[in-house]
Amino acid sequence: MTQSFYDRVAGELTEIDAQGLTKPERIIASRQGPVIQVAGRDVLNFCANNYLGLAGDERVVQAGIAAQQTWGAGTASVRFICGTLEIHKELEAAIAGYLGFEDAILFAAAFDANGGLFEPLLGENDAIVSDSLNHASIIDGVRLCKAKRYRFANSDMDELETRLKEAREAGARDIIIATDGAFSMDGYIAKLDEIRTLADKYDALIMVDDCHATGFLGPQGKGSFAHHGVEVDFVTGTFGKALGGAMGGFICAKKSVVELLKQRARPYLFSNALAPAVCGSSLEAIHIAQGSEGDALRTRLSANAHRYRNAMADAGFTLLDGEHPIIPVMLGDAKLAQDFAARALELGVYVIGFSFPVVPRGQARIRTQMSAAHSFEQIDRTVAAFTQAGRELGVI
Repeated sequence: MTQSFYDRVAGELTEIDAQGLTKPERIIASRQGPVIQVAGRDVLNFCANNYLGLAGDERVVQAGIAAQQTWGAGTASVRFICGTLEIHKELEAAIAGYLGFEDAILFAAAFDANGGLFEPLLGENDAIVSDSLNHASIIDGVRLCKAKRYRFANSDMDELETRLKEAREAGARDIIIATDGAFSMDGYIAKLDEIRTLADKYDALIMVDDCHATGFLGPQGKGSFAHHGVEVDFVTGTFGKALGGAMGGFICAKKSVVELLKQRARPYLFSNALAPAVCGSSLEAIHIAQGSEGDALRTRLSANAHRYRNAMADAGFTLLDGEHPIIPVMLGDAKLAQDFAARALELGVYVIGFSFPVVPRGQARIRTQMSAAHSFEQIDRTVAAFTQAGRELGVI
């Protein structure tokens, strides 16, 4: 055992804590929902990605149980060896049909979907033009690919066009514009209508990560591209947020693209097939999301976000502009964000302070997230708790 290594690890942890960057792990002793049990008491939950409130929905839970009873705990293998079940094909057809694509491929996580997309499709003669605020999984997926890499400032269409020109002038064979559909730390929605115009002008493909959009943005909750009324080439997403809250990722694309990914995408080829329980819960969540009940949940989600945003602004908090149910409360200092989250929990509201490296230095925040399952009364109680904590800590 090399003690110097472990001393260095301990030193880094001490430094992280001294900077106020330690991310505490709080234990939840209940089902996910607008009210959860933490440290032996019920608290309001305003930090989950449970947009439609389906993570604890009994229908979703029972659908997962039924799938596990039918198919067992899992396949004990990757799919190309002996792991594809009928329910995997059913889920692929369901998500592709819901979002309007020819086919889909499943992954153990959305991180794997983004990690597996680029390398099989692009080579050294191609180019990827990526938004600077893209999720870490897109960044890592791009790094695994040999294509030439370009970046443009978040949603800066002038810089995007400049990068597209550079890629074309450099002789790129194929170009993919890669962007989050909704940026998870800020709640910004990508300008996909303008991106579509530039993609057409420069003969580029569009890849969108819609983890924070599928299920609740756009008509029927089809996502950010539907929100803008445009078509894109590849959509990656998750069943771990609006669509059931479990885990698992997907890529929707043309059938030929999916077939190639199934032959060459390493996270697909070398990871066990998605658990049947996840597939069953996700199928039920898609069924709810794409119907009239989904429309009602989306209407409620929008109303909740509007009420919370207006009340927090009136209370004097600094919020990032937007229309997304992610509503960041900007605090700046990392330690202040941690102290605020701790005080909010004491006041009965479960939220998390976000700081570097999850967000840039000096932009620490409480990222609050609305759910269709929240009531107006719960929102008002949260605003009151935040107001008390904000006054005590000198935020407002």
